[in-house]
Amino acid sequence: MKKLIPFLIGSFLVFGAAACQNPAGTSESAPDNTEQTTQSPTTGEVQESKEDAQSEVRRDQLNADIRAREQRNNMTGGDTDRADGDLESEVRSKLEANLPASQLAVEATDEGTVTVSGTVTAQDQLDKIEPLAKEIKGVNNVIVKATVAQPTSRN
Repeated sequence: MKKLIPFLIGSFLVFGAAACQNPAGTSESAPDNTEQTTQSPTTGEVQESKEDAQSEVRRDQLNADIRAREQRNNMTGGDTDRADGDLESEVRSKLEANLPASQLAVEATDEGTVTVSGTVTAQDQLDKIEPLAKEIKGVNNVIVKATVAQPTSRN
């Protein structure tokens, strides 16, 4: 039993570190970083992403994740010292839950600055990015590099 607990904790840490290597994107076809240019999404990608984002189960998962992180941060001192990865993940979840069919990458830097790039399908979605991101504790400034791109049909 004494050897099992350290093994399990070590395995959890290794798995967690490997899982954190993925960039914070709102969809699989989102750019890998905020400097990468994006192509217009296909109509199939838009429909698939929209169905997933509008799924009540998915929205509940994202919102529960955001609430849990906020509660954890409140217990540990709030937004005074937030890790960039936490900000990226929370902003990505917030955007994913509220902007269906978006393909956005999120990158956080020191001092609570968050950069969002990629594409959305309508101007009203583009206008929602900054207010949604600022709802997350610790986000002080939002740089929006995203553009509006209508879905295209590719074969």
